[in-house]
Amino acid sequence: MEPGASDATAGAPYIEPSIAKKKNSKENKQATLPPSEQTSTMKRLFGFEKEDVSSWHRLVCLLNRPTDPASLGIFRFLFGMLMALDITQERGLSHLDYKYLDGAPVCRFPLFNFLKPLPMDWMFFVYFVMFLGAVGIMLGCFYRLACLMFISTYWYVFFLDKTTWNNHSYLYGLIGFQLMLMDANRYWSLDGLRNPRKRNAHVPLWNYTLLRTQIFIVYFIAGVKKLDADWVEGYSMKYLAHHWLFDPFKLILPVELVSLMVVHGGGLILDLTAGYLLFFDATRPVAMFFVSYFHCMNSQLFSIGMFPYTMLATSPLFCYPDWPRRFFGRFPEFLWPVLPLISPPPSPSSSCVYPNPPSVSREQEEAHAAARPTTTSFKHKFRAFFTILYITEQLFLPYSHFITQGYNNWTNGLYGYSWDMMVHSRSHQHVKITYRDGVTGEVGYLNPGVFTQSRRWKDHGDMLKQYATCLSENLPRFNISDPEIYFDIWVSINDRFQQRIFDPRIDIVKADWSPFRPNSWLMPLLVDLSPWRTKFEEIEGSLDNQTEVVFIADFPGLYLENFVSEDLGNTSVQVLEGQVKVEIVDEKKNYSLQPGEKMQIPAGAYHKVYTVSEGPSCYMYIYVNTTEAELQKNFTKLSELQEKVRNGTETEPLPPELQPLITGLDDQDSDNSVIDPVVRIFLKRQKRMQEVKKRREASLVERFQRFASKKYYSIRRGFLMTAIALRNLAVGLPPLEQLTREVAYANLKEPESEANQDERLKDEVGHGEL
Repeated sequence: MEPGASDATAGAPYIEPSIAKKKNSKENKQATLPPSEQTSTMKRLFGFEKEDVSSWHRLVCLLNRPTDPASLGIFRFLFGMLMALDITQERGLSHLDYKYLDGAPVCRFPLFNFLKPLPMDWMFFVYFVMFLGAVGIMLGCFYRLACLMFISTYWYVFFLDKTTWNNHSYLYGLIGFQLMLMDANRYWSLDGLRNPRKRNAHVPLWNYTLLRTQIFIVYFIAGVKKLDADWVEGYSMKYLAHHWLFDPFKLILPVELVSLMVVHGGGLILDLTAGYLLFFDATRPVAMFFVSYFHCMNSQLFSIGMFPYTMLATSPLFCYPDWPRRFFGRFPEFLWPVLPLISPPPSPSSSCVYPNPPSVSREQEEAHAAARPTTTSFKHKFRAFFTILYITEQLFLPYSHFITQGYNNWTNGLYGYSWDMMVHSRSHQHVKITYRDGVTGEVGYLNPGVFTQSRRWKDHGDMLKQYATCLSENLPRFNISDPEIYFDIWVSINDRFQQRIFDPRIDIVKADWSPFRPNSWLMPLLVDLSPWRTKFEEIEGSLDNQTEVVFIADFPGLYLENFVSEDLGNTSVQVLEGQVKVEIVDEKKNYSLQPGEKMQIPAGAYHKVYTVSEGPSCYMYIYVNTTEAELQKNFTKLSELQEKVRNGTETEPLPPELQPLITGLDDQDSDNSVIDPVVRIFLKRQKRMQEVKKRREASLVERFQRFASKKYYSIRRGFLMTAIALRNLAVGLPPLEQLTREVAYANLKEPESEANQDERLKDEVGHGEL
């Protein structure tokens, strides 16, 4: 409902907000009022009396209570603006041709298999309609049509690709749907200029109730999901503590406590309490500060587009609805014509229910009946019923995974509507795709990620099924008949052992999958081995800087086939629990290992580690990249020699292959065979380090210029490619030479190094990986 509401309740005479504020001021103390006029504690805290929810009729009147449209209008403007920016970025307009690869054999992952992307030019048209809808929402221009344009195209694009499915993208669609049903164009809108009846008219309270409850659910359910043991114990996002944003906390706390108390503890407390603190007048200023600080940090920690700014825009919804009038009223008077309305008070609206004013004549009552409905109609009852039904559905959905059981892969299914944000972090160590020709029996291997740009298929059974089906349809073109597809995917969730997530013995093409049944080929998470995580840090702390370790767990009857690169000249395997048998493939020898035993693994050869114990086994690989270690020694020697030459302590002349240490590495000579390869790598690495240092030490102005330039060229490309696509749809394709020139012009980028260009292209193509 409305916290600290200053509007009158449905069962009392309607009072304009300006009068209500005076009644709540310090000058009008409750003690001086008669008992019948004193405001109850419940009214001061919640904005309504308990009698207002004592019957269905009173509840309908309450939800349709006339409310100032100002705060809702400002939110509508901000949301539309942020969505217009989001379309060019996270929705992918700036790299749409990279994303959909029109005509290429690409494996896609729609929520419903019948959904297919349109031809490329038509996809640009879809995004153009979505953009016009967002701008229409922002301006309040043809508002209902704009909302319909936005949400119809938005949900189509959203359902078209599960690899970009996440909580905040789902939230945008929900808010767009809610706005379509609301009267958010009653304040600061072009519709208000065209239609005086809509200009500055009251909106029913349920408009605010829906949005406030939705944001409350986002915070609170996210906090409830963080009560997961992994989050409480500090395993979910422990890497975040090393980010520079947490440096001030590191002045008084060690990194481990920053991770546990600030990242995990602070995130849990904020999510659980933010909705409550924003609701009440007394705690709202504190909540606004911490929530704003939290979202500003998130904007720097994660690549999540407009989400932090959208959440910042929702916070003022919890304030008094007339806050924009008071805020903009502080501006100089000469600016008032271009600012949102400050006065007059809102006018009556047929969307609201007004109480009968006392002591009015029959003629007066009839004169205002059309403008001020005093009885509830079917539309008022239906909107109240919809509000309650929607809130109930939103409270149910995050816990509805007992229905969609086929999506549950160690996490709760389609987490994009679960609000379990950042609760799980994953790392992958080994991915192998094996195919078998169903006719000849030939066995071969596929490059992980072939025919797709996404990496999310590795973690979700529904996507793995779609990917296997797609591969089986594409492989016959390469003379592989009736292919069988097997996946061996190793993943660690929240710093546990690397383990298999799916059964590698199952042909996924023929495997059964249903959204309403448990996934039979999903391997269980080895939670019984979770206590080992406390020992991982001890083991890692005992190793030197050049030694790495990987922790593995496996199931009885299965084996890990692995290849040790020649660069890893010092690799061993040590058993922690269970029993394993190590087979050196080339030597055709087997070695049995018990807990605590270890053996050296030869480099440049395949080996297999079988789990032969009755229960799961766990072991660790300890290895040193000897090639990298030797290269680092050479770099140290070259750095010392370079320093001696610069300060004049080196008297011996340098041989020709070392001359670039003095002269530098020119682009023309970068591939000259005279230059020592190690020197070339050393100078290139040195150059990259200098560029990184320069970017980190850049001034605030330089950082902003770089940010603005990047956004400009990204948005520029999106609009130019859209213009080309719309022209193609309108008049047909131009000659190939002209089209090539137009696309080249759209691809124009700011002058920068080739390495940075390649990096940006990689970022653009992989933008969907969130």
